Amino acid sequence: MEEQITSSEESRNAHDPNTSPAPRSKAFDELKSWFRDVLFAFATAIFIVIFVIQPVKVEGTSMQPRLVDQERIFVNRFIYRFSDIHRGDIVVFWYPRDTSKSFIKRVVATPGDDVEIRDGSVHVNGQRVVEPYLKPEFRDHDSFRRVRVPAGQYFVLGDHRNSSNDSRNWGFVPRELIYGKAIFRYWPVSRVGPVD
Repeated sequence: MEEQITSSEESRNAHDPNTSPAPRSKAFDELKSWFRDVLFAFATAIFIVIFVIQPVKVEGTSMQPRLVDQERIFVNRFIYRFSDIHRGDIVVFWYPRDTSKSFIKRVVATPGDDVEIRDGSVHVNGQRVVEPYLKPEFRDHDSFRRVRVPAGQYFVLGDHRNSSNDSRNWGFVPRELIYGKAIFRYWPVSRVGPVD
């Protein structure tokens, strides 16, 4: 025979209807569940905005026609933790001469590349780069002597070459100053879509 030991307090409460848990209302449980879901969604959104996607306002004309002054875009801050920066990427970075300012430009040459500009045409490793994103009126006809991009550095240009302050003026961008890739335009509504 198995013995069972119960405290006298438990024994008294087992038969007392006043000590049993009060039934919860279904509305309260639903409200609690809804609040938990909203809190989780809010925390997830904050995490995404802080660590993954950042909204950015374009200031200036150096990336026209692809990006226009005062447009709003999303920048993926996470992508370059797991993938390389490629030629053609539109990147956001801290300006090397004043890291309190951020710039947005297109990568035209990566570490180890030889880059030069001949009469307005970009050449990388001896090959002319086809740039369908440039408008003829935004090209300049300047030349830039051939240079080799050092390890851990990038050569960037604005798409509006006549109005861009870029690697032609101040040199290479160190990898550690590049903090994201432009991925999506969300304002104005008439131009919503991917940024490439």
